[in-house]
Amino acid sequence: MPEWITSKANSTVQHMRKLMASRKYRYECRAFVADGTKLVEEALRWGLGVDALILREGVDFPVPAGVRELRVPDGLMRDISRMETPQGVLALCRMPDPEPLDLRPGSLILDGIQDPGNLGTILRAADAFDVPVVLADGCADPYGEKTVRATMGAVFRRPPLQADTESILAQCRERKLPLCVTALSDRAEDIRRIELRACATVIGSEGQGVGEAFLGAAAREAVIPMSPRCESLNAAVAATVVLWEMRRQEAV
Repeated sequence: MPEWITSKANSTVQHMRKLMASRKYRYECRAFVADGTKLVEEALRWGLGVDALILREGVDFPVPAGVRELRVPDGLMRDISRMETPQGVLALCRMPDPEPLDLRPGSLILDGIQDPGNLGTILRAADAFDVPVVLADGCADPYGEKTVRATMGAVFRRPPLQADTESILAQCRERKLPLCVTALSDRAEDIRRIELRACATVIGSEGQGVGEAFLGAAAREAVIPMSPRCESLNAAVAATVVLWEMRRQEAV
C-alpha cells in the first residue's frame, strides 16, 4: 500500500532534498536521487538498489515488490523535484559499492571535468562505445542530480570508477600503461596516428585542460584535427571524438 506524504517537513522529503543538494551528504549516506520516468526505469532495470519511489498522485508507475511507494500531491512534487516540469516519478537509489581502481588499455580518464552536463554526456558516450571511465581529481559528482540526468541511465549501466590522481599515476607506472593526453601543444600528434587502445587517454576540462601531473607523466600528446579558425572543442564533444576513434581503430 502507498504511504501518503503531504508535508515538506517529512523526514524522507528532507532527506531527498539534502541528497540532491549536497555531495558530501550523498557519500555519507551512499545514496542519491534519480528524477524522471526514464531514469527510474533504468535504475530498476539494471539492478541498482532502489529503496523507495516517490510518485505524484495520479501517476501510474509499476512499483516492484519490496520497494516503498510514497505518494505526494503535485505541489509537494514540484517542491522536491528540480526539473522545470516534473514528471512525477523519483527514486531513492543506493550508490553501488566502490570498486577498486583497475586501469587497463583503452580506458578513458577524466581530469577536472566540473560541468555536470559535460560529465553526464561523456559517461553516456562511453557507455555507448563500451569504454571504461575513471574520474580523477576535480570532476563533478557522477551521482549529482544534473549529472545523473545527463547520463540518460548510463551511470546505472556502467558506473565510473573514481580515484585520486596520484593513485592513477601509480597504477599506470606499475602496469606499464602509457598515458596519452589531449593537449593543444607543438608536441601533440594527430589523434588518428596514436594507438589509443594501447593507452589510457586523459581528457581535461575546457578551461584548464589536462593537469600538470598527467601532462608530466604522458607518453604521448594528442590533438583532434579541426579547422584552424577553431580554438578548441567542448569537453564532451572532444571526449566523444576520442571514444569514436578508439572504436574505429578497434574495427580496422
